[in-house]
Amino acid sequence: MKFVLLGATGMIGSRIAAEAVDRGHQVTCVSRSGRPPVPGVTATAADAADSGRIAELAAGHDAVVSALAPSGDGGEQRERFVALNRAVVDATRAAGISRLLVVGGAGSLLVAPGEELVVQPVFPADLLGVALAHRDALAFYRTVEDLEWTNVSPPAEIAPGTRTGNSRVGGDELLVDAEGRSRISAEDYAAACVEELESNAHPRSRITFAY
Repeated sequence: MKFVLLGATGMIGSRIAAEAVDRGHQVTCVSRSGRPPVPGVTATAADAADSGRIAELAAGHDAVVSALAPSGDGGEQRERFVALNRAVVDATRAAGISRLLVVGGAGSLLVAPGEELVVQPVFPADLLGVALAHRDALAFYRTVEDLEWTNVSPPAEIAPGTRTGNSRVGGDELLVDAEGRSRISAEDYAAACVEELESNAHPRSRITFAY
């Protein structure tokens, strides 16, 4: 498989690139710096908000993967991130690609019927803007009917760690383990994302991975 990876130098993006290369996929990594996150990829510098440029880079690929993260503050952060995701969708369409996998956020996962994680008192205040931006982006993706997109929320805790090859897949509910924790290593999350990209098992859906 050949795919374009946006946000390729971030914590999650770089691990998706590494996992994909290990599986024999061809990855075109796009970031502002143009720095290759791992050996064995093609890397280029571009602004993901430039849909025309991203469409040019994506032409001839099988899929687009977005590991982009929100930037800015407050309402501006949310508006900018939705606009960025609109540009990604426009670029995917213009390139003639139907498959799009997006790294989402954990805040919109449900901890009880109708209750999102982001509104719980324990949710970190410093992550609120990022969580709401990802929630707004998910709402946008749910209006996209002409692409086979998958929005992949991480669990409440994700950090660099060990690749075990073990994880569970869920839908809109927050997954917790036997100890009540919602967690995964960035390596296992990346592996699960690449497996989802390969299988296209959950088109036009939000899913999550956790231990």
